[in-house]
Amino acid sequence: MFLSAGHRSDYLGAKALFSSLPQAKVLIADRGYDADWFRWALADRGITPCIPSRKGRKDPVPHDPVLYRQRHRIENMFARLKDWRRIATRYDRCAKVFLSACALAAVVLFWL
Repeated sequence: MFLSAGHRSDYLGAKALFSSLPQAKVLIADRGYDADWFRWALADRGITPCIPSRKGRKDPVPHDPVLYRQRHRIENMFARLKDWRRIATRYDRCAKVFLSACALAAVVLFWL
C-alpha cells in the first residue's frame, strides 16, 4: 500500500511505485494516470496501457473499452473499504494508523 497526499496527482504516486510493479501484459487505469511519460515507461517494460485519454488532450490515445470495463472490480473493492466509516472519513491523522486500519479492513473483507 502507498499513501500519498490527497491533493497530489495520481500519476505522481504511480511514479513512486513504478519500480515495484509486477510483470504484467496490460495495466488498466483511469484518466488520472494519462501522462505520456507514464505510457512510454509502461511500453519500455512491455506493458500495454489501457488508459482513457484526459478530456483536454489534443490528440486522444485509443484504449480498449471492453477491457477497461473490468476496472469496476477495483472500484467495487474501494467501495467496500469505504463501508468502514473510519476509512471513509479518514479519522486518523497519522498515516501509519490510517494504513493499518486499511490493511485490517482489507483482511476482514478478504476473510468474509
